[in-house]
Amino acid sequence: MNDSSIDSEVDSGDDYDDEVCDKTQLVQFGSIAIPIFFSIVIILSLIGNILVLAILALYENRKTLNNIFILNLAISDLFFTAGLPFWAIYHIWGWVLADILCNIVNFIFYTGFYSSIMLLTIITLHRYMAVIHPLSKPGTQKVSYAVAMSITLWLVSIGAAMPSMLFSTVSTIHHKNATTYACQYKDDTWTNVGTYQQNIIFLAAFVVMSVCYVSIVRTIRRTRSHRKHRTVKLIFCIVAVFFVGWIPYNVVIFLKRLSDHLVPPFDDCDVSTMLDYAFIVCRLIAFSHCCLNPVLYAFVGVKFRSHLRALLHRKSFHQIKVEEASNPFI
Repeated sequence: MNDSSIDSEVDSGDDYDDEVCDKTQLVQFGSIAIPIFFSIVIILSLIGNILVLAILALYENRKTLNNIFILNLAISDLFFTAGLPFWAIYHIWGWVLADILCNIVNFIFYTGFYSSIMLLTIITLHRYMAVIHPLSKPGTQKVSYAVAMSITLWLVSIGAAMPSMLFSTVSTIHHKNATTYACQYKDDTWTNVGTYQQNIIFLAAFVVMSVCYVSIVRTIRRTRSHRKHRTVKLIFCIVAVFFVGWIPYNVVIFLKRLSDHLVPPFDDCDVSTMLDYAFIVCRLIAFSHCCLNPVLYAFVGVKFRSHLRALLHRKSFHQIKVEEASNPFI
């Protein structure tokens, strides 16, 4: 099976029943755990990211550098979230939609996938510049720069997601007692490309974010600000969520390529099964980033929290007025 990308990853639960290694329990586990977890992530992501967009539209200055990137991050997370319902359904019944939707869903999902990681990296770089070199390169604070950078990141993300659209297809998967359909890469070469591309992009983001946040923490610790401890804790949370979510996932998808190529010891049935369970768990953790980003990059700010309270108060006040107008006994 091809397990390097979401189209091939979800297949891992659809073609396990073979004469060499029976993974029926693994398939059953995935068909229950993945749809339930994805459903929770979808709900939280929609709530969080739509609230971010609403606050930016109603209260915030959308022409600041930070808010432009936060806006793009929310849109990116919604793109990513849009693919999750299809993969949740996929793990229950296999691919039951039209062939063309296999290509379209892959493309939308991976555009959100890559753009999110790239936007997190560029946000980190600008936080680094703001702390370490606050007076340098004033042009990087202009709206035109932020818009141009955002467009560039989206174009790069679209280019990175293009293989998942061009080289995906719906294949027939034969089980012992049934036949299902899988949305996956056409051949093993593009499966490898999908895995290594994810690994390379993550490693680049990993290096940039590590260097930037280490430098930021060192600089903040030398200041006398009473808020430095809170800032350091926030940075630690951001780094921990990103690394804990993405390091295990990238390691596992790389090891699964070794398993698929029957490289010892991953060709052993027990080892392969353990790796598949690890893959399911690591992917669930990694893909939850779309509902955590609004919290870490927006709502932790004092202004965003105050705007959120104002938005919720505004909505509840409007509901009270509607009820009063519709109730003749009030």
